[in-house]
Amino acid sequence: MGSDPQYAKWPLLPLAQHVFTLTNPYAPRPAQQLAAKNLQDAISEHKMAPLYRYLAHPLEGILNAAGEGSASAPGKPLSRKASAAGMIATKSPTSSTALPWDEALYQSLQAENEKELDEFQKEEDEAVEKAGDTEIMAAKGKRAEFWAKVGDKEKSIAAYEDLFEKTGVLGTKIDIVLAIVRMGLFYGDKQLVKKHLERAKTLVEGGGDWDRRNRLKAYEGLHLLTLRSHNLAAPLLLDSLSTFTSYELCSYSNLVVYSVLAGSVSLKRVDFKSKVVDAPEIKAILGDGDDKILALSGALSAGPGTDTSMQDATPATAKTMAVNLTTLGTGGEQHLDTSEVAVDFSPLAQLVSSLYNGRYKLFFQALALVEEQFLTQDRYLHEHKNWFIREMRLRAYQQLLQSYRVVGLDSMANDFGVTVDFLDRDLAKFIAGGRIPCTIDRVSGKGVIETNRPDDKNKQYQDVVRQGDQLITKLQKYGQAVRLRGSERA
Repeated sequence: MGSDPQYAKWPLLPLAQHVFTLTNPYAPRPAQQLAAKNLQDAISEHKMAPLYRYLAHPLEGILNAAGEGSASAPGKPLSRKASAAGMIATKSPTSSTALPWDEALYQSLQAENEKELDEFQKEEDEAVEKAGDTEIMAAKGKRAEFWAKVGDKEKSIAAYEDLFEKTGVLGTKIDIVLAIVRMGLFYGDKQLVKKHLERAKTLVEGGGDWDRRNRLKAYEGLHLLTLRSHNLAAPLLLDSLSTFTSYELCSYSNLVVYSVLAGSVSLKRVDFKSKVVDAPEIKAILGDGDDKILALSGALSAGPGTDTSMQDATPATAKTMAVNLTTLGTGGEQHLDTSEVAVDFSPLAQLVSSLYNGRYKLFFQALALVEEQFLTQDRYLHEHKNWFIREMRLRAYQQLLQSYRVVGLDSMANDFGVTVDFLDRDLAKFIAGGRIPCTIDRVSGKGVIETNRPDDKNKQYQDVVRQGDQLITKLQKYGQAVRLRGSERA
């Protein structure tokens, strides 16, 4: 049994999502207004002077459009911080969504921060004089958490690093590194996140407890998702569903969305069925009424023999599902965002069901809804939304074409609910890129798609011949080098 996680409360990652929503052109106006209110309330409540300046300052704030200023400070070109790209959705957010700057508010927040820092310094000095190492470390920990709370990236990382050097407990070291990872996620600093995730993995492999291993799995999966490595992220995120306790990282609702999307685009059909379609954790959210009750009660388990479990799921039944998962799980209630609204998973359920069951017209409709409700609204998914949509279309095309030798273009277009011209153009891109082994013949008749999948044995033979040629070439070069050296010795 390991100790309880430390330093897991700050920073508040939902605030980064609010910043993203403010600058997201796809976000509805009410959502932007709510995000602005939540952000302002959090800045006032937690005295976040550094974050307020970073976001809203008339000359340096990332939420102000380039060249925009105030009455007392005329506009001039801004020098964007490198990490700003990871927080905002557009390079030039409109003034209507910018966080208003209040100099008096900033000065009052800064004064509160200085007062709190003086108290921490006094507590640390007293601990040095009268108490032991434990009290000194506690005082230093409060200072590090303070900087993370108010949103000062550089000072919080420096304080955490100082704390890391002075602690000898492995579990605490892991918690400190994960806190730095969250600072990187908050500001969209992928290099910082990658560096410290590798550091955390090294520490966990050196003897980390079960809980921290599972928490690291969720952290790594989310990071890989932001890098578009869905094939690597999917196993980690799906494994995290049954043991998720990292509520400081994201809500369980978000984890379900990330897991299903990553698995849908990257897993092979057999794995997609066992880990997504038939997974009890997924069915508890995306399944119909009976499946949902069975999964929540533990009576339903994934397995290869439940092939027809999704057959009866229809869009009509899925549309009624709106689930609030903020109360699921234990051990992280203190980090939950109590303002989280119910999530309508019906587009996601329809996407999974229609893809697996080959209902391609419904699949395209569900894909459009998933893009509208999830991909364009989430800061981790937004960056790669176009790639995801393209790869999901490719997956559906491949799934249909692998069952046929010849398919009519008109027939396939009807199956997907699109025009022949759109399908022709879309397939042409994938064929030219070598993603789909087929040809389109529109010269004669209405148009025919002919697949030319290579025979497995023939492909293996060609691979052996190619690899053999490469080996012979390397041996010839090696032989020439040896002969030259021998003649030099003579």
